[in-house]
Amino acid sequence: MISFVSGSGYIEKFAMDGMRRSLVDEFTSIHVVNLRGDIRKNMLSKGRAKEGGNVFDSGSMTGIAITVLVKNQSSSLSGNKIIYHDIGDDLSSREKRDLLRSYSSINGIPTSRLCKVTPDQHGDWLNQRDDSANNFLPLGAKKGEKTVRLFETFSYGVNTARDAWCYQYSRSLLAKNIQKTIDFYTAEVDRFAQACKDLPEMERPELEKFIDTDPQKISWGVNLKQGILKGKSIQYNGEYIVQSSYRPYTKQWLYFNRQLNHSLYQIPSLFPQSTARNLLICISGIGARSGFSALVVNTPPNFHALDTGQCFPMYIYETAEDEGEIELESTGDLFAAKKTKPSTGNGHYARKDAITDEGLKHFQDAYPSEKISKEDLFYYVYGLLHSPDYRERYADNLSKELPRIPAVKTAKDFWYFSKAGRDLADLHLNYETVTPYSVKIEIAGKTALTDDDYRVEKMKYGKNGKDKDLTTMHYNNRITLTGIPLEAYDYVVNGKPALDWVVERQCVKTDKDSGIVNDANDWAIETMHNPKYPLELFMRVITVSLETMKIVNGLPKLDI
Repeated sequence: MISFVSGSGYIEKFAMDGMRRSLVDEFTSIHVVNLRGDIRKNMLSKGRAKEGGNVFDSGSMTGIAITVLVKNQSSSLSGNKIIYHDIGDDLSSREKRDLLRSYSSINGIPTSRLCKVTPDQHGDWLNQRDDSANNFLPLGAKKGEKTVRLFETFSYGVNTARDAWCYQYSRSLLAKNIQKTIDFYTAEVDRFAQACKDLPEMERPELEKFIDTDPQKISWGVNLKQGILKGKSIQYNGEYIVQSSYRPYTKQWLYFNRQLNHSLYQIPSLFPQSTARNLLICISGIGARSGFSALVVNTPPNFHALDTGQCFPMYIYETAEDEGEIELESTGDLFAAKKTKPSTGNGHYARKDAITDEGLKHFQDAYPSEKISKEDLFYYVYGLLHSPDYRERYADNLSKELPRIPAVKTAKDFWYFSKAGRDLADLHLNYETVTPYSVKIEIAGKTALTDDDYRVEKMKYGKNGKDKDLTTMHYNNRITLTGIPLEAYDYVVNGKPALDWVVERQCVKTDKDSGIVNDANDWAIETMHNPKYPLELFMRVITVSLETMKIVNGLPKLDI
């Protein structure tokens, strides 16, 4: 533990230079014993991370490291060094503690198990970046940075801070939940205003102690509490209910509204109204435990749709009072624009490409004899981000910064990646309509299946002794699927197979705080008008997974 004293300047230096850089500058030597034990990383990687047990057993799910910082006033800091020891793969909690006891001290660690770390120019100690990527165009740049980039803007997904209230499989139940919380909020606004009436500010009740915090009535947040203090009203509007990409291959209804959503980031400029159409390439966030992945969506994504990641759009919408609203209709290929009269109260919007002119020119210059459009480049990016060669070669870069996109050596390979990106996007966007994979369906009981028999509560994989049998899925007590191809589980997005997302999200779940029930069968019946939807979705995502891996495995080697 480091203690900071007033006037030391350590805190300010850490903020300016980064903690790792500052530690190297301030201390004579640094000794790190990495005990690992990140339980979440173990779960997300299906054990491939080899983190082993946590030294605190169930007391922590976070990986643990011991860091000893040595500052010798009589020594020159120019000789500082970092000595690193990794405890090892897949060790149990007890084995790790036994090893620590055997070491007794830092000096007791065998020298053969120590390595000296030399920080790179980024201040990285381990998993250092490949600086050849600096020659590539970044997907995006922070506002104000004057650098050529591929996309004009990018955004996090929608962060409601009250998902149980703002998301629902049932559109009608979502409307009731939102109206309920607005009514309660309004009553609290009135009650607080009455309590403060004629009182000087210093004598008014303390808000935190005054408001009713019953989680079954409302989920408070900074925005709503500020609204109470300012006496702001909230009006329900059904036009704010839109379809949203909540998790991979999982859509829900969202109440898309600034007053009840904690932060919308740039999403309103990408989906300004329900008639607006767009495509977003969502990528994993920096430092994601689940590793890097990418998924294209066509509805507003949730903040955690892809591990707190960023989303890069095909289009940006800007207010244009004289332009008329641009509505986009789906065609057989992409989205075609047409002018329409604006919807009452929704304003007028002009659409422009999100890929920059400079970004397009960079690739046009690389292939001067080719006619490359921004749409072609959008799909090239999506195809390249699925390249196993690219992900492996730049894995450390992808974990620490936004991806940088190289121009492959030949125009032939460019078009291969672009075509692959189109095919992948078609699969990943239209997953609800692809042909279901033909599995064997076993039905218990002698009576014919009715609509009610397709109701799902919680799917469960089969068992082979103590292990899961991934070739078998118990859909419910009457329906079992067998013959699921194991290759389907090779398609991993956001840390686990796409099929696992279907199993996890096509269920009935009760939020423990609010008591709100979110039932996937409601989406099947109310929105899709198909009680078989959860069953068919699982079968369709098998097809999506197999076809995705067929495309990915057919991508050319990354030749830059």
